[in-house]
Amino acid sequence: MDDKKGYRHIPQVFFLFITSLTVALPIRSVPTFIELLIGAMITQAGFVTQAWLAVNMHRHWTSYYKWLQKGKWSWVKLGIQMAKLLITFFPQQQRFLIIDDTIIYRNSKKAPGSKINHEHGCKANRPKYVRGQSWVSIASVVNQGLSFAAIPLLFRMMRVNGNTSKLDAAKTLIRAVQPVFVNENVCLLLDSWYMRGKLVLYALKNGINVIGQVRKDTALYDIPKRTGKRGRPRKYGDKYTPERIAFLPEKRERHFIYGKRQWVHYKSVIAKARFLKGKRVRAVWVCFEDDDGALTKEHLILATNTTLTPWEVISAYAKRWSIETMFAQIKNNWGWKEAWQQSRQVLHRWTQILSIGYALPQLLALIGGSQINKLSYLTPWRTNKSITAGQVRLWLKMILGHVRIRDWWNPKSRKFEPPNQPRFRNKSKNDPEYVPLLQ
Repeated sequence: MDDKKGYRHIPQVFFLFITSLTVALPIRSVPTFIELLIGAMITQAGFVTQAWLAVNMHRHWTSYYKWLQKGKWSWVKLGIQMAKLLITFFPQQQRFLIIDDTIIYRNSKKAPGSKINHEHGCKANRPKYVRGQSWVSIASVVNQGLSFAAIPLLFRMMRVNGNTSKLDAAKTLIRAVQPVFVNENVCLLLDSWYMRGKLVLYALKNGINVIGQVRKDTALYDIPKRTGKRGRPRKYGDKYTPERIAFLPEKRERHFIYGKRQWVHYKSVIAKARFLKGKRVRAVWVCFEDDDGALTKEHLILATNTTLTPWEVISAYAKRWSIETMFAQIKNNWGWKEAWQQSRQVLHRWTQILSIGYALPQLLALIGGSQINKLSYLTPWRTNKSITAGQVRLWLKMILGHVRIRDWWNPKSRKFEPPNQPRFRNKSKNDPEYVPLLQ
């Protein structure tokens, strides 16, 4: 291969990403994993056969199905390694984790985990109850400048039988990734369904603060004052009734949030939450002002870290919406809604590979740099816009579609890189394209 090959334009950090992920796999499984990962990354269909057809595979297609079904590797370890990758390459002062669930629609009753679920999204022209697979996910928000995105870490599909709830599944996901973030300042973002005492107290027990939306009638109380009288001291003060909340001082500020600059109205107090057994929380009542001056419906957000300002609570919770974008892209553009396997274990494995296939182009788009910005030639009608993960995938497809990927894996050095790759020279820490090297 000569120096004019297109793979020489791929950023070196892309190969570092995949090399770091291979640590979670047995060395004999790595070439097969890399081939399936690249195939899942550059195709929009969620079928294994489509991933096999997308690149120049080395073996027969049955070998890849057999590896998914009977291979000795763990999809959970792969998700944990993905979390370690984010810590290594994307250090954050405040790291946000998001837990939410979604439904993959299914017509067949034979599909693993297929059952009737309540569609709580309240979407127009959709039935209230649908058949499908309910998945609980944990994702990490990656900030790069003013841009941020939710990167999937682990998924867990709910079982048809048994009494395991989505709250139990969320606790399982926290228990899996918590050791990775033990030295990080972590905050968990939850919507109103997951803001239950059982889950919030479990996160606090593991050293993770929580920010989430709750019902407006959530019981909140003043911090009681010491009276100096004999007897057991009061646990709660006066309750925050709607009448008391209406007379709280309100602030009106203009901020950039939810994709646009708008006026934000909020009022806040530090109170005790009864559903958290008297834990102190920062309570923020917030609403937005539209272009006509009308106010939207008021929402109540609670933060277990009382040192945060009201605006920090509002802006942090706004990052939770990024997981909805993540679900939509993986389902529709990376083929998760078409992913099909006959057993629960194999479906978990293939879904984990699909999620990583979505995550790596998203991370490259966030990193940016001169090499990524050159991708604007693929869509000349939007040269002034930021590079998206879809453009990165299209670029990788043009380069890797006919390459023998397996030959790029060096089992001796355990590195994934093109042949005759020049030695990687990292830039200085002050350079915007600097990336930390693997330990």
